[in-house]
Amino acid sequence: MADVIDYKIHGDDMQIVEVELDPGEGVRAEAGAMMYMEEGIRMQTSTDGGVFKGFKRMITGESFFITTFLFSGAGKGHVSFGAPYPGKIIALHLDKIGGEFLCQKDAFLCAAKGVEIEVAFSKRLGSGLFGGEGFILQRLVGDGMAFIHAGGTIIERQLTAGEKLRVDTGCLVAFSPSVDYDIQFIGGFKNALFGGEGVFLASLTGPGTVYLQSLPFSRLADRIFAAARFNRGEHKGVGGIGGDLLGGLLGGDRKF
Repeated sequence: MADVIDYKIHGDDMQIVEVELDPGEGVRAEAGAMMYMEEGIRMQTSTDGGVFKGFKRMITGESFFITTFLFSGAGKGHVSFGAPYPGKIIALHLDKIGGEFLCQKDAFLCAAKGVEIEVAFSKRLGSGLFGGEGFILQRLVGDGMAFIHAGGTIIERQLTAGEKLRVDTGCLVAFSPSVDYDIQFIGGFKNALFGGEGVFLASLTGPGTVYLQSLPFSRLADRIFAAARFNRGEHKGVGGIGGDLLGGLLGGDRKF
């Protein structure tokens, strides 16, 4: 039985979730996610079930250790957790959605004490070989509150029985266990070579709930990496010559 916790989500594009705890209640989070906590809250960091459970969390993109924040004071205690990159926080009432939900690795932020974070592998070979971010999933199990984060804008879709939706593998955040998940190849040579959307898409078939994100972290990282290369003068043409010239002028080292 998970602890019953109250919460508030603050912010717009860089959100945090503030959890309110009664005496004896606790919340679990990935190590390093905590932003602030009030007096009376104690931290207990462990593998939460032994080395094997710690390694399973590492497979899903989380840290080897998990931290439990327990409130031992009087009245109410508050602790908050922040997402690691711009986006939104999604609150999942597991007791109202069947006690189980699947999400992408790295998506878990925090959950009420008593909620389990497990690893779930895609059942089909295609999903495993080409699913990208969707190959290894996290399974959140319990009857309490859980919070996941995603990048950019969040879209919630309610799929009816048999309704299909094709999604970029990185844009899929979380979905109900009732949703059938598979990987579909994009046909056509030009689509694969010049489409810019990847060669494979995630194919989702209802019924169930699906959460999508507009800015997967992989896209954000690609743009940052490309900008870093450009600024180092590795970009050919304007970036290489102009970058060196501008760098010399700003640094006082004229090369002409």
